[in-house]
Amino acid sequence: MKLVFATHNQNKFKEVKVLLPPYIELVSLTDIGCHDEIPETGETLKENAQIKSDFVTTNYGLPCFSDDTGLLVDALNGAPGVYSARYAGEHKNADANMNKILSELENKTSRSARFETVIALNLKEENIHFTGVAEGKITKSKSGQKGFGYDPIFQPKGYDKTFAELPLEVKNEISHRGKAIKQLIAYLHKLPSK
Repeated sequence: MKLVFATHNQNKFKEVKVLLPPYIELVSLTDIGCHDEIPETGETLKENAQIKSDFVTTNYGLPCFSDDTGLLVDALNGAPGVYSARYAGEHKNADANMNKILSELENKTSRSARFETVIALNLKEENIHFTGVAEGKITKSKSGQKGFGYDPIFQPKGYDKTFAELPLEVKNEISHRGKAIKQLIAYLHKLPSK
């Protein structure tokens, strides 16, 4: 089965590809010749994920899934949330985003946060959604070279390392995206024809 993952982010694509069974041929937006930046105009993670999947299904006629992920920081009333990628501006700079959060939490005692990923799958005229959550906290400084986005400042619950310090196989086991992808895979496994 050929399945489009509606992303241009190669780090994200690699993370997901290693989780999928071999009978699924995963392709990215670049692989199908889509170089558009699909506007994320939704007010929720679910809406944004659905917008991206619908764009591919409508314009390319292919089965597709997309995700939208937000970092929700309790002391910031759930911000940056749906604006996580562009929290420090439209240029979507990960370092600037992390610096802004670290600065905003400087005098806060609570550093609890969670990552949430929503996946929207468009398959055989159905829209199915999967959600994964990873609880944790924001560290006081960046640490680690692996991962991407907010990984260097997010320490998952039960671990003394950030996502950016953990090996990919460990991160995939406990991360928000990993949990949502596992639900997606379980759903695909139940399909009558592979």
